[in-house]
Amino acid sequence: MADKHEQAEQMRDDVPSTVARSDDKAVRTFAKTLDSAEDSYGSGERARRTAFASLKHTHEKVGDHWEPKDEPGPSDEQAAKSTPESRDGKPTAQGVDANAKKDHLVEVAKKVGVEHPTTLKKAELIKEIEKANARETRKAR
Repeated sequence: MADKHEQAEQMRDDVPSTVARSDDKAVRTFAKTLDSAEDSYGSGERARRTAFASLKHTHEKVGDHWEPKDEPGPSDEQAAKSTPESRDGKPTAQGVDANAKKDHLVEVAKKVGVEHPTTLKKAELIKEIEKANARETRKAR
């Protein structure tokens, strides 16, 4: 049987590019959750949202890839809700760990090139990291 690294390498072609550029655990988490969600919901948007929701519990988006979080758990208020139906269509933080402490968000903001992150409020930091992540993802495609 292939080891976990070999499994992740085989899965990289079948996951979104931001996940493929991430560590092996991110690739396996997304791919296995997507497979399971497709068994439950069929292929499509709901299955992909489920896979991303699972990934957001263990990883956060930093630039054009996903990095492991220091503490597992929901990344934002929407992710903390138990079912897609209870999430009521409100936007998520797009992979930013909005539940992290401000100090952590300042460090992430520095990594992705946000100017003067220490002067921003937490909500502003989250929005600026979201924008920077989107820019980096567009560049990497």
